Amino acid sequence: MQHKAQLTLAFLLSQVLLHVFTEDLECIPGFQQKVFHIEHPSAFMADQPILNLVFDDCQGNHKLNFEVSNPGFKVEPNGVLVALRNLSDTGRALFIHARSAQAEDTAEVLLVDRKEKQGSLKEIFKAEGSLGIVRQRRSIVATPILIPENQRSPFPRPVGKVVDNDRPEGSKFRIFGKGVDQEPKGFFKIVESTGEVLVTRSLDREAMATYQFQVEITDASGKTIEGPVPLDIIIIDQNDNRPLFREGPYIGHVMEGSPTGSTVMRVTAFDADDPATDNALLRYNILKQTPDKPSPNMFYIDPEKGDIVTVVSPVLLDRETMENPKYELIIEAKDMGGMDVGLTGTATATIVVDDKNDHAPEFTRKEFQATVKEGSTGVIVNLTVEDRDDPATGAWRAVYTIINGNPGQSFEIHTNPKNNEGMLSVVKPLDCEISAFHTLLIKVENEDPLVPDIAYDTSSTATVQITVLDVNEAPVFHPDPMTITKQENIPIGSVVLTVNATDPDTLQHQTIKYSINKDPAEWLEIDPTNGTIRTRGVLDRESPFVINNVYTAHLLAIDNGSPPATGTGTLQITLEDVNDNAPSLYQAVSSVCEDAKDVKVIFGALDKDIHPNAEPFKFELSKQSGQDKVWKITRINNTHAQLILPQNLKKANYNIPILVTDSGKPPLINNTELKIQVCSCTKYKMDCSASSTLHFSMVLFFISLFSLYCL
Repeated sequence: MQHKAQLTLAFLLSQVLLHVFTEDLECIPGFQQKVFHIEHPSAFMADQPILNLVFDDCQGNHKLNFEVSNPGFKVEPNGVLVALRNLSDTGRALFIHARSAQAEDTAEVLLVDRKEKQGSLKEIFKAEGSLGIVRQRRSIVATPILIPENQRSPFPRPVGKVVDNDRPEGSKFRIFGKGVDQEPKGFFKIVESTGEVLVTRSLDREAMATYQFQVEITDASGKTIEGPVPLDIIIIDQNDNRPLFREGPYIGHVMEGSPTGSTVMRVTAFDADDPATDNALLRYNILKQTPDKPSPNMFYIDPEKGDIVTVVSPVLLDRETMENPKYELIIEAKDMGGMDVGLTGTATATIVVDDKNDHAPEFTRKEFQATVKEGSTGVIVNLTVEDRDDPATGAWRAVYTIINGNPGQSFEIHTNPKNNEGMLSVVKPLDCEISAFHTLLIKVENEDPLVPDIAYDTSSTATVQITVLDVNEAPVFHPDPMTITKQENIPIGSVVLTVNATDPDTLQHQTIKYSINKDPAEWLEIDPTNGTIRTRGVLDRESPFVINNVYTAHLLAIDNGSPPATGTGTLQITLEDVNDNAPSLYQAVSSVCEDAKDVKVIFGALDKDIHPNAEPFKFELSKQSGQDKVWKITRINNTHAQLILPQNLKKANYNIPILVTDSGKPPLINNTELKIQVCSCTKYKMDCSASSTLHFSMVLFFISLFSLYCL
């Protein structure tokens, strides 16, 4: 009450002083005070006068009308501002527009919640915008002009006036700045002779909230004689923008069973109007919830913050009992603090009730049956379960485990991701003769752990009874592969080996017949009854069918079951070498120049046999006579020798008889020739063309050799 008394006293004093000062001043049309500060607004109650607004159009205020930007206030015809509800609920600022036939002006009222100012009467009136105005005589008076946005035609229309009482005769007013001669151009102009400011079109506060001009006075020639001084134009906001939800789509999640009051999400709208006014003061509301079960009011939205929270009990927030676990809320945002006159905007918020693992999987049966043929693998049975949780989550997906009956790890179980069934497979072939029946104990769990108050019970385990069917199994060779060592060149008909195959079907009495499936060199034959293998061709270690001294054949064992079953086996014969191949020369042709001196020709020998039936080799010249004794041969190592040629050989081809002997027991000798080409040579070319006849000494050699052979 003391605060109210101080405000009232200050107001009365301001009115008295205003009347005293204005008696000596020329009348300035408009509000005599344009800005008011209401401190501690919560102290004012509804229907209580707040302050007295003084407006003077200098013509008696005939047909004066007041308009208030906030519907929470009204202005009486005598200028008294009255709150229609408690000031604490009305917002932060309001604008009052007054108009008569001669003038119009706007005043601003700011509601501020700050400490009460203490001070003298002089401090109350010292600043512009306080409760009193001390007028001072000055040349250019350019008080701020407040203009409501979205004014209707006609245009141009006066919005204020610039005053200069000492202006020389014939001088003119001039304004410049953004909105006049700078972009956006042409929104304002001034009457040069009177200083009246005109607006030429409707204004949009959201495009530009203030305009700042410079005002000056010029003489008739355009020369500035006073000023410039600033002139501010403030655009008063009107509620011409609806709230917009710009951050959608809005999708929130809440876990089923969440406690009442759990926050789901926040939705926020934007209003382009002045945030200092109720035009942008938003309040949120839920208009509709779909579906409306189990309760039409599953959620609540904080009207000021936009936070959406749950309001039903955790029992009702049960995903498995809901008609649809996805809810759509139509959210409304209304400005003007939610009053009926406010503009609205809407958005859709989708809330998904997420599943938690509150249901254990259960087998549809306690026992499953399966049959499988022995020796086969693959899926033998699909195990079915039920789970009421969300199929798209780990709370539904099943994990199967064999907990008993699988010591040999012959079985595995995997989950079918499409239907959650357990696919039981045989991964190691079963043998009916060993065990015709198997019993498995299987449990099922979820990927995600159960909630604390839920546990797996006996419904989460099942038994699988598996019957193994007997089939006719193929005979098996023992051992496989079968290996044996034989000497090559053994007589045809020699016994190589007697093979043995057994039938795994011990419960059946079956006979087995043998045959050869693959014999690349056709060296073998087999007795179909007893499995004895004999040679029908000569075994040759040097044959291309022998790889690394081993000859490989493939055998068949066929039982008399229905249908018959065939087993395969591999026979590997390692062949021992005998000395059955004489050595031969390689590099048997050499070329030399006819004028060469001390020429030596190196050559070597090869043997298809292996140690000890090959190297070291012995190299000799066949018997020579006469001049041919000049040829000499010298051994270099176990496989190579060199031939020393006589000098001054004529250009011709010489065939030198060579005897090569291996180291076998008994040894084998090869009587062969080494061809020497004596060529004419230049720096760039070797010409080895020779006569068609051999050298004479060579002819004599062959005649003598032929004679020895005939003897």
